[in-house]
Amino acid sequence: MRQIILDTETTGIDPKEGHRLIEIGAVEMTNRRLTGNTYHQYINPEREIEAEAIGIHGITNERVADEPRFAEVADAFWAFIKGAELIIHNAPFDVGFIDHEFGMLQASRDEPRLGPVADHCAILDTLKMARDKHPGQRNSLDALCKRYEIDNGHRVLHGALLDAEILADVYLAMTGGQTALLLDADAQAGANSGGTSGIRRLSNERPRLAVTRLSEAELDAHHAKLSRIREGAGECAWDTLAGWEGSTNDSTPSASVES
Repeated sequence: MRQIILDTETTGIDPKEGHRLIEIGAVEMTNRRLTGNTYHQYINPEREIEAEAIGIHGITNERVADEPRFAEVADAFWAFIKGAELIIHNAPFDVGFIDHEFGMLQASRDEPRLGPVADHCAILDTLKMARDKHPGQRNSLDALCKRYEIDNGHRVLHGALLDAEILADVYLAMTGGQTALLLDADAQAGANSGGTSGIRRLSNERPRLAVTRLSEAELDAHHAKLSRIREGAGECAWDTLAGWEGSTNDSTPSASVES
């Protein structure tokens, strides 16, 4: 499955009040693995950015003054997301802005037609997922990073591509349980240099775990310990486990110990 983890930054809160996109960031994932393909674009919104919005994302009017307008990047952006499942935190906000931009574009041209997003992409809202999974708790991206122990220390201001990359790790943690950190030399080098390596999944081709069976001495010690428990308490919970036949014989546990 091709998935696109996406985030946007805007001039303000509501596109109905004339607010526009100023940044789009997206990362591609296939079969729960990041492919390395990304889409990142600053956009000239053709209007002023509200001061409150600048305080959130740090993108000034001067920063985007020379960037392309949405109409100039719309086709490339559409080609990147079309047909994928979009994973977005608070999806109605971002999709609302994207559809608004596509709508204004279509008003000035007939072909090719772009959008609406929901007609061509599946949409998964991780904010709704988090609220269902953690009702009554804070479910902002920062709160989820803390809950799932994902390092976002390099996130001072909001930024579309950085937030998309962080959201990818959050989504994998929320939907796949524990994720495995890359602990090879490259990751260590990145940590030593102050860089961030992100979360990586273990390879399916990794060696199988070794199985170490108990020695005779360890088995004897095990039997002796259980006998002392029975004598002191009158019973032993170990005797009820599958593979253990109780205190009247010398059978051994059927399970082995993995190390």
